[in-house]
Formats: sequence, structure tokens, C-alpha cells
Amino acid sequence: MIVRSISEIEGSDRDVRSASGTWRSKRIILAKEGVGFSLHETVLYAGTETSMWYANHIEAVYCVEGEAELTNDETGEKHMIRPGTMYLLDGHEKHTLRPVTDFRAMCVFNPPITGREDHDENGVYPLLTEAS
Repeated sequence: MIVRSISEIEGSDRDVRSASGTWRSKRIILAKEGVGFSLHETVLYAGTETSMWYANHIEAVYCVEGEAELTNDETGEKHMIRPGTMYLLDGHEKHTLRPVTDFRAMCVFNPPITGREDHDENGVYPLLTEAS
């Protein structure tokens, strides 16, 4: 059994800030736990824009606080994401998130991430393994 609090993660190597400065992710469960997914609490900052493409992962995002505009970059379709709303990138969609306010979400990745990932120039997380 694993019991872990967000306060334990703050300031540790599981507390990751993007090189772009647009988000902070507290990585609660990682690949090294061996459970087949990773779980993160992520905050994207108001007034920023983050373009992403999870070519190697499926991500589910559940908004718990704030508001953001989600754009499917492939179709142009837009959605307002608010508390209680979930979106699933089950087709590896290229997308952009524009937070209106600080936007806090719980995110699940499959395959799980190692904790070292950040978006590359295409918005992709590389597919890393614990041995990488």
C-alpha cells in the first residue's frame, strides 16, 4: 500500500516545473511504482498557453479548480473546461490549453511517466523507462 500526500511531494524531485514556465506538476504515482499508470496534480497558470501532443501516452484530465479553454488543434474544436469536467486524449490529439484562471487538474497517464518528462519542441513527452 502506498499513502502519499501532496505536502510530501512539494520541493522533492516529484515536484516538476516546466521549462516553459507554464505549468507545475506534482507527480504522485510514477512508473517506478509499477501499477501501470501515473497520477499527477498539475497546475497550468492563468494567461499562459501550452500546446501538447501526447504521441506516446494516453492522458485523462479531471479539472478540480479553475477554468481553461481546450482547443483540439487538429479540428479547431474548442471546449471550456471547468471544475467537474474531464477530457480524455484517447486519440493522441494535438491540443492547446489556455487557462483563464489558474487551472488545477488531476491527470492520469498510460503508459506511466517516470517523472523526468517535459514537453519537447512538438509538445510531446518522450517515452522514457526507468532504465533510461
